[in-house]
Amino acid sequence: MKKILTIMMMVSFVFAGRLALAEIGGIKDVVVYRSPSCGCCGKWVKHLKDNNFNVVDNVVHDVDSVKRKYGVPSELASCHTAIVGDYVIEGHVPVEDIEKLLSLKADVLGVAVPGMPVGTPGMEMGDRKDAYKVIAFDKEGRKQVFGVHEE
Repeated sequence: MKKILTIMMMVSFVFAGRLALAEIGGIKDVVVYRSPSCGCCGKWVKHLKDNNFNVVDNVVHDVDSVKRKYGVPSELASCHTAIVGDYVIEGHVPVEDIEKLLSLKADVLGVAVPGMPVGTPGMEMGDRKDAYKVIAFDKEGRKQVFGVHEE
């Protein structure tokens, strides 16, 4: 009986701890879809994990079908697509912008960093950094700047 109570208490503490972390933004679940041939995508996944995201990393051979399924506009496409909660994350979006999206509870389908700008998470090349924008998009195809990252 004591063993059962001890186990139940331990499970309760673990659950309560995870719940508390989730409430303050400490735990976030991400499902990533990426090509097996893309090395930068793996680096972006590492960026997420290093920032306390729980990542399910799906290596798929047809990433374009994933983009179509989740409504990513073709002009915003990049090399990988992720789902965080109800949002689509396309490309090398920094954790800061994902957290901003989650905290604002923005009324958008998702955010994207089109292409593969140098200096974005997963696309690091020494000190070189391209300026880039994070673009929010909705189901109707409307787009707006969500974040700006200077060189």
